Amino acid sequence: MSSRLGPVLVTGGAGFIGCALSQVLAGEAERWVVLDNLHPQVHPVAERPQALHQAAEFVRGDVTVAADLDTVLAEVRPETVIHLAAETGTAQSLDESTRHSLVNVVGTTQVLDALTRIGHVPDHIVLTSSRAVYGEGEWQRPDGTLFRPGLRTHAQLEAGRWDHEDAVAQPHSAGTTVPAPVNVYGATKLAQEHILSAWTGSRDTSLTALRLQNVYGPGQSLSNPYTGIVSLFSQLAMRGESIPLYEDGDITRDFVFIDDVVSAIATAVRNRPEGQRLVDVGSGEPSTIRQLAETIAAFHSAPAPHVTGQFRDGDVRAASSVLDQELVGLGWKPQWSLADGVAALQGWIRDELAAG
Repeated sequence: MSSRLGPVLVTGGAGFIGCALSQVLAGEAERWVVLDNLHPQVHPVAERPQALHQAAEFVRGDVTVAADLDTVLAEVRPETVIHLAAETGTAQSLDESTRHSLVNVVGTTQVLDALTRIGHVPDHIVLTSSRAVYGEGEWQRPDGTLFRPGLRTHAQLEAGRWDHEDAVAQPHSAGTTVPAPVNVYGATKLAQEHILSAWTGSRDTSLTALRLQNVYGPGQSLSNPYTGIVSLFSQLAMRGESIPLYEDGDITRDFVFIDDVVSAIATAVRNRPEGQRLVDVGSGEPSTIRQLAETIAAFHSAPAPHVTGQFRDGDVRAASSVLDQELVGLGWKPQWSLADGVAALQGWIRDELAAG
């Protein structure tokens, strides 16, 4: 495999992950072309982000608009397509299902149709999928039996029944955990995987889908209310406020630092598979939101977090993953602990808020 990448198109490449990824890979590509609509929920200022690598070519356009895709694809004819463009947010996806489905599902099919119209098949399509495709995954009862509990109903949550029986959540694994999304966002991400799998399989080209756990770190939007629990908690603690904890504070997540996520994506891009590859990207170390909040509060000497009993419909109780052995075999391994990642994020947020 060549040490230099051919032309690369990155949809949604001006966002949190896309900007960070450009700093690692744009210099290795013949061309690094970013297509992004600069949605105001993510980009309060509608201009090219300063965090994009200087070698990146920025094109303002929308994956749901066929004409935008036709223009950029005909001109670039990418060897690699990195598909980051997506609407995120569990709660918002329940209230704005059409918006999430339009961008995540139809936006994906629009990319594929535009490629078909110009008669071009990329060597490799890379999708950032989500741990949301798993839903609750598998849980284990005290007798050792495994079961898939599915959606926690509104009535169950309203009654404060947070867990599933007297059972323990198991970490997700792409090779064994059956996807069963419990919210609209997760369903649209799984649809992306299925659509791309069918298209690349029939075109005999390569696909990598990376199921990301909860990504955080410098560069994450500080104004988007639907993503970024780590940055939200950080801003509250900086103001000397007690961090509110939903449910009983023992919701479990796998918080993975942005540098580790970018390293995983870069590893996948540099090592194209022969066919289709499905991998998990997480820290391998689950944490409760209480542990996260206490770490952040201690950093700022803020008041102790407090449990509110509030909840979000469509939220899962537990989500984490094992370290993906295929990525590990390619030389990838997460480097950032939660404590180190939280500390790095605090300094960046301070600088951002001071800059105004």
